[in-house]
Amino acid sequence: MKLIIAIISNKDTNNVTEAITQNGYSVTKISSAGQFLTDGHTTIMVGCDDDKVEKLFEILKKNLTKRIVKTPGVTSTLSGSFLNQAVDVEEYGGVAFTLDVEDFQKF
Repeated sequence: MKLIIAIISNKDTNNVTEAITQNGYSVTKISSAGQFLTDGHTTIMVGCDDDKVEKLFEILKKNLTKRIVKTPGVTSTLSGSFLNQAVDVEEYGGVAFTLDVEDFQKF
């Protein structure tokens, strides 16, 4: 058994969790904070059998969106510097970690 921990964009959370549950997986959603995505993110956890991990990754890939976001440039003391201009950066829709589960029990 595996535990998939995915950090996804808040913009994709509803689509991702709906798609996961419609495909027979159970998902736990946790609000989280960090610097991974600029517009906020959510951490989801999904436990599944080893042979269902690739299908879960397909669902994630299909429902996560890469975006181009503007980030502020580097502050400079040089007058007329181009460093203060915003820069386009590609922001991935999520990242996932796969962990082995030694034991699983429902109570």
